[in-house]
Amino acid sequence: MGVAIALDCMGGDHGLPVTIPAALNFLDRRADARVVLVGDAESIANALRARNRADDPRIRVQHASEIVGMDDLPAIALRGKRDSSMRVAVDLVKNGEADACVSAGNTGGLMAISRFVLKMMPGVERPAIASMVPTMRGRCCVLDLGANVDCTALHLLQFAVMGAALYSVVEKVERPSVGLLNIGEEDIKGNEVVKQAGELLKTSGLNYYGNVEGFDIYKGTTDVVVCDGFVGNVFLKSSEGLARMLASYLQEEFKRSVFSRLVALASLPVINAFRRRVDPRRLNGASLLGLRGIVVKSHGSADALAFEVAIDRAWEEANRGILERIREHLPPLDETPPRVQGVG
Repeated sequence: MGVAIALDCMGGDHGLPVTIPAALNFLDRRADARVVLVGDAESIANALRARNRADDPRIRVQHASEIVGMDDLPAIALRGKRDSSMRVAVDLVKNGEADACVSAGNTGGLMAISRFVLKMMPGVERPAIASMVPTMRGRCCVLDLGANVDCTALHLLQFAVMGAALYSVVEKVERPSVGLLNIGEEDIKGNEVVKQAGELLKTSGLNYYGNVEGFDIYKGTTDVVVCDGFVGNVFLKSSEGLARMLASYLQEEFKRSVFSRLVALASLPVINAFRRRVDPRRLNGASLLGLRGIVVKSHGSADALAFEVAIDRAWEEANRGILERIREHLPPLDETPPRVQGVG
């Protein structure tokens, strides 16, 4: 039957004008995939008819009468809107009617619903948000990006195992290298939690590189970089701001004079190639790791291309069995700081 992905079609800043085209483009590329489109059934049906896809056998429409707003508190999303498109999509994963879920909706709401409905994996105390970032050597998986502001050393070890499993699935690398984000390479650097995490990682069985600094992320020093959610979210938002600033500077310089405009025209192939390499849409999709089901969070402002990339991420994780990979390598919670098998 192929992998089935449940899509929260109503979530995010744009809703159906983005999610429906993305879903159809995804199906056109994945002949063995199926989607469950969750949201207002009449609106979804109209959108499919407008694209002559109303009778596509690989598309199922699941009605949901409510929408989780981007400003809704997690408690409202969880308890006040039980028939939201977000909640119904996650329920489909729990019930085995879908292999994964994708939503561009409220991050806090999605995390609360996913954790309540799907529960945590044995051996994982907290979920982590993980995403891929471009580097000088390819891509790097960074986690946690905001789900857990305060972490223990054991949490960071669990994040490392899950991040290595994700990188192995996405990049097809059997033993990804893992770095611990710190303020210096030396073992004596950092706070007590980071120092303790470093000791656990040394004996974990993972391909542990050691401490890495902020600039190592974009150098591609390691395949996976682990940190707590406070640090990870600051890193992510700072990176987004820097990217916008550089793009703005470049645009200003190319518009500065007639000569610079001519240079920009001559450089267009290089500029377009550069844009493609750093295009955040092509890296869209953050995985909520540690749950007993696959959930991928798309950026709320994603366009159709970006949302399609997030669907692809969910399909990859389901198709390559990321949940099984994580389960194989996680130590039980009641073990003394554990040795785990190398991910691969």
